[in-house]
Amino acid sequence: MSFLRLEVTDGIARIALARPEARNALNAEVIAELTDSLKYLRSNDDLRVLVLTADGETFCAGADANWMRAQRDVSMQENIGDAEKIFDLFRSVYEFPRPIIARVQGGAFGGGAGLLCCSDIVVMAENAVTAFSEVRLGVVPATISLFVLRRIGEGRARELFLTGRRISARECERIGLATEVVPESGLDEAVEKWINELLAAAPSAQATAKELLRDVPRMSLDIAREYAPKKIASQRVSPEGQEGLTALLEKRKPSWSVRK
Repeated sequence: MSFLRLEVTDGIARIALARPEARNALNAEVIAELTDSLKYLRSNDDLRVLVLTADGETFCAGADANWMRAQRDVSMQENIGDAEKIFDLFRSVYEFPRPIIARVQGGAFGGGAGLLCCSDIVVMAENAVTAFSEVRLGVVPATISLFVLRRIGEGRARELFLTGRRISARECERIGLATEVVPESGLDEAVEKWINELLAAAPSAQATAKELLRDVPRMSLDIAREYAPKKIASQRVSPEGQEGLTALLEKRKPSWSVRK
């Protein structure tokens, strides 16, 4: 892969955006490589956590301006097809079955901010900024809109979508976009802390919890009453559920909590 680095060690995957000369901007090649990498990792049953990182001073500058401008030279059908591919990328991140940690330095703009909204835990450097800056470029945050709205809600998104202004790391933390803000020198330590926290939980339980987070808020009470009891009934008699409950009663750690 020419624009990404993928490493998997002891159940921890790290995908690094590796296009620092372009501030890790997303173009057709990066989108395809990142989508393929996520598809590949989904098939790894031993995977526990995925960390999204980036080379250079900027996490991700969003969609590559040259790539976006070049859409004027293709048919509308091709133009829409490219936009669908970037939506599918965000969906792949959002629906990834294992926890995703985003490690953010510098800036995350447009589609880069979209990646943060699709991640489960976002660790930002205290000097980092983000923005849904599309309107300042004459375009719109269309393909990321669903994921942003689910992350921070319509009330906050209205002002941020309409102004495109920059958002400090501390404000990101306050509105729920960032999980933790640390000095840039402490990013790796903070990521490692969150990895250890995540490894204390059962993998299948985490995957099911992510399904609940995705699906339950859009359910009626009647549908949720049918859906949620089935989830807990299935999970508590699963091998992991039985191991966790037995470990609690025996006052020992469950099998999955020991980092290999």
